[in-house]
Amino acid sequence: MRLSLRWPLLVIIVALLASCTSVPDGVKPVQGFELQRYLGQWYELARYDHSFEEGLTQVTATYSMRDDGGVKVVNKGYASDTGKWEEAEGTAYFVDEATTAHLKVSFFGPFYASYVVMKLDKANYQYALVTGPDRDYLWLLARTKTLPDNVLAELMSFAENAGYDTEKLIWVDQNSQ
Repeated sequence: MRLSLRWPLLVIIVALLASCTSVPDGVKPVQGFELQRYLGQWYELARYDHSFEEGLTQVTATYSMRDDGGVKVVNKGYASDTGKWEEAEGTAYFVDEATTAHLKVSFFGPFYASYVVMKLDKANYQYALVTGPDRDYLWLLARTKTLPDNVLAELMSFAENAGYDTEKLIWVDQNSQ
């Protein structure tokens, strides 16, 4: 009897883990993605609120190659309440081919979540809109601490058309301390 009760639980766990690396309905990862151009430091200009980034300012994400072909991810932000920098290191791997901007990223052992670049400045790799496995996650990243108003308007329009509530975005202070 025990075995029959464990199988449904196992199926549910596997399904939940698999859904963490999914792509939100109607969202398409950027095609023709070039990882080497994406590597380096990005400033987080805006994000949806999540406990793992709560209260952080001056947030950056830095991507570099790992020896195993994956991507080293270092997220860093300043916590003004403690006066200390916080840092999280993770790993990312492509879900499909390396030219599709859909990766799985992990900061906690074997648990992965989607990292989907849904909009990218493909000419210069200067800004990107990134989502997770569903519409509860949205980040606006840029190579600089600000973007021109017309670019921001284009990105907000793109996100709204993809079903994201841009009113929920937290605009990150990149100049505090």
